[in-house]
Amino acid sequence: MKILFLEDDSILNDLVSDELISKGFEVISTFDGEETLKKIKQEKFDLYLFDINVPKIKGTDLLQKIRKEENYTPTIFVTSLNDNEDVIKGFKIGCDDYIKKPFNMEELIVRISNIQRLYKIGFNSIQLPNNLIFNSINCSITKNGTEYILTKKEKDFLEYFIKNKNKVISFNELCMNVWRYDDRPTETTIRTYVKNFRKKFGEDFFITIKGVGYKLNNQ
Repeated sequence: MKILFLEDDSILNDLVSDELISKGFEVISTFDGEETLKKIKQEKFDLYLFDINVPKIKGTDLLQKIRKEENYTPTIFVTSLNDNEDVIKGFKIGCDDYIKKPFNMEELIVRISNIQRLYKIGFNSIQLPNNLIFNSINCSITKNGTEYILTKKEKDFLEYFIKNKNKVISFNELCMNVWRYDDRPTETTIRTYVKNFRKKFGEDFFITIKGVGYKLNNQ
């Protein structure tokens, strides 16, 4: 699981990052909102862990900005004890959880693990409809005993739908969450990915919602 950790207190940043790394997480640390926004545009992450009161761009303003751009990466806010208004605002603009300072690492790990469970992050094998099995480790889908190897981008593409299995995903949302800013695909590219999955795994693998986007068939 790859985590982007925004915390301007360098000591706390180091302590939390080292502990998370020791638990097997990949952690990229940032110290202000502008630096964090650059990282978001350059790389893909499984989780954002944002302190709210940081320099240049406040954590809540940063989340509001990226949510408007249809980046729905799960986000946990780190708040001070008296930041109740920020907590309320955070949930309104799309954060998934929060933790208040001072906190112990055990509680943070539990909250991160809950996000993993809810969004199916890092799960090796996932059962899909029509007796298909997706394995995220070896980038494959098994169909009737035959294993089909996916490219890295096909894996990322499918994983995003699995994480949002009950949601209709738009073109812009896919671009924001599966591709980098400097590698933005065309709508034809997206349709090609959908077409290829349907060709291998059934016409009903993805459901088209006309004028909106696509949805993974969960039936």
